[in-house]
Parts: sequence; C-alpha cells; structure tokens
Amino acid sequence: MLILTLNCRTFSLQYQLFDWGRNLTLASGNVERVVIGDTFLTHKVPGKAPRHLDRDCADHTQALQFVLDTLTDAKDGVLPEAASISAIGHRVVHGGERFTKSVLIDDDVVAAIKETANLAPLHNTPNLAGIRAAKDLLPNLPQVAIFDTAFHQTMPEKAYIYPLPYDWYKQHGIRRYGFHGQSHLHAARRGAALAGVPLERCNLVTVHTGNGVSLCALKNGVSVDTSMGLTPLEGVMMGTRCGDIDAGIIPFMMNEAGISAAEMDLFLNQKSGLAGIVGRRVSRRTVVDEAVVGDPRCQLALDMESYRLRKYIGAYIAVIGRPDAIVFTYGEGWEDWPVRGMALKGMEQFGIEVDLKRDEEALRGEREMLISADSSKIKVFALPSGEEMMLNEDVAAIMGWPAREAGAA
Repeated sequence: MLILTLNCRTFSLQYQLFDWGRNLTLASGNVERVVIGDTFLTHKVPGKAPRHLDRDCADHTQALQFVLDTLTDAKDGVLPEAASISAIGHRVVHGGERFTKSVLIDDDVVAAIKETANLAPLHNTPNLAGIRAAKDLLPNLPQVAIFDTAFHQTMPEKAYIYPLPYDWYKQHGIRRYGFHGQSHLHAARRGAALAGVPLERCNLVTVHTGNGVSLCALKNGVSVDTSMGLTPLEGVMMGTRCGDIDAGIIPFMMNEAGISAAEMDLFLNQKSGLAGIVGRRVSRRTVVDEAVVGDPRCQLALDMESYRLRKYIGAYIAVIGRPDAIVFTYGEGWEDWPVRGMALKGMEQFGIEVDLKRDEEALRGEREMLISADSSKIKVFALPSGEEMMLNEDVAAIMGWPAREAGAA
C-alpha cells in the first residue's frame, strides 16, 4: 500500500512516498526549475542527509522520471522498482463547483480539470501536466485527484456569492471557492481533538500559513467561510500576493501607468504582499531578521500582515460565535512567527491570550503545541501542516484500504 503524492507547480514538482500500511513516510522531495533549466532535485529519506541531484528536465514528464529514477536508485532509493507503487495522488488546486470530494481520475475528470483551468491557470495547468506525466510513465496505476476547493463547498450562498451581477456567477462561475482545503481539514480535525470537542459540534478558526495564507471559519466542523476566493489572490496579505484591496486601484493604475492586464496580474500575484512593501522578494525569515535590526519597511510589512490577519480572525469570530479554538498550521515553524503573536495581541477582550514563550517554543520542532496562556478562555494551537497526510487519506479511502486509527495526528 505505497502512495506517491504529487504537487506540480509551473516550474516544480513536489513528491512524497508514503507506506499506508506502516504509517510511514519513506521519502519526499522537490524538483525545482523544471522547464527553465538548471533543474535539481532535493531528495529526503528519514534518518539520512538530504541529497541534491542535478538533471535538466524540459517538462513535468522528465521531472517525474527523475523522481522515479531517484526512488529506485541503488544508492539513494527506497524502492526496488517503480511498479512497487500502488497508487498516485495528485493535488489539484481548482475543482470548481463540480468536485466536492476527491475522485479517481479518468478521461472525464481530466477534461473537467482542463475546463476549470481558466479559473486557476497558474495551478491547474501544471497539475494536469503532472497527471499526464504519471499516465505516460505509470499507465497501469490508479490515480486520484484531491481538490483544494472541495472542502469549502459547504459554504452557504451568502458567503460564496459576490455582490456582482448575478449572471457572472451563472454564466462564468464567478464566486468564492477557497483553497488550502487539505490543510484546513487537517487543522479542523486536530483542533477539535486537541480542544476535546467532537468535530461535528466544534467551532474553529483555522489559519494556513506559508507564502500563501488563508483562513477558514468552521461551524459545527464544516467550512462556512474562507478568505481566498475565485483565486488564491483574495484575503489577507501574503508573501507575494496583495490580498484584499480596493478593486478600483486596478483600472486606475492600468490607465495611469499604462499597465496591461497580464502585467497587472503579475503585480498582484508576484510583486505585492511582503515583497511589495519590502521592495524585493524575500523570505519571511529575512523580513523578521531585518525588522529586528531596525529596517522600517520590514517592520511595516510585519505590522501590516499581522493587522490584516487580526481583522479576519475578528470577523470570523463574529461569523461563528465564540470558537472552541484557533488553529495555526505551518510548513516551516518560523514562517508564521512572530506574526501569530502580533496578530493576536490585544484580543484579550475576545478571550484570547497568547503565551509568547510557548509561541516561540513552537519554532523548535514540528509538533503540536498549545500556545495560548493558561488564563486564555479560547485555546490557540500551532501545529505542522497535514496536507500530505490528507492526500494520503483520500487516496487510501478511494482505494478501499483500512482507515488509520481515529484521532491519529
């Protein structure tokens, strides 16, 4: 019961090989600079030093072949042959309104993902490239599509319909879809378990952090609102995305500075957020370090990010009532710190008090931690992102394999 999960982006391919029967990650890694040249693979096997390997890959098929060759390599591999893999799971960012759960991939599903690509061309297009690569190289293996948007299909109309001409929704699918579904689902399950409340009765605010950031309001365990919308651009300030802005800025700047639609899309998605305020694309760690030594724009970027995050948390408390917990997920422990503490500072009137020492301790290892103070009426947790495990669980469910033990992290 070996699952290979793939997350294909425009110029990269992320993978994980998981043994479902033994509940064990065998290997994981990334292929970077696919298509653009100087391609390299970082391969990680638990208990061993990461390996850096070079091989140019002109497309995602060559990138996946690079992964399979590495997984079966006599020195660096963990498999005798690629045929040992039992199933492949693909992260697909946008499923539109059609896909409310993960599905086994067939020609009809591929056609539907392609049709939905106009809603997320930067994501669904490389996702499709990964699916086609796997079909070419491993044609006999079952493949499963796991959609980012599926988790949020429980939102009511009042939350997902935009105040725009209603025909835009009916004719063009313009509505809020939401993203990071696997991360929010994992955060909801673990948040409910840690808070000691059954998921079906649990109210939560979950926060997915990383270069992309999104929040989800959960009422009785299901998504009732989320910060990202038609695309991952809406919502809070992010690493390179602007989040919510006055829509009038777009035509104003297009007229004022002669910016084309394609250039505007690049500005909003790649040159805004932290990068826009700081003036260059940098990691959040760099922003934090330079703010500490007095860089005013780095400090402004952190202040803006935490302020906008605080506004959304407050809004979602208004939507769901007093939450049983607020749950922050992270891929790298430092990515959302000190923003967590900054965002929740001054929210004592809502019953939220963060223990800054606990919050800092959460940086030191990928484990679940309570970061709220003992006196806090609302518990706040920080925990590693469980996106990969959600992918594995959906693949296993569709394959009909035995479920993991209830409540397992």
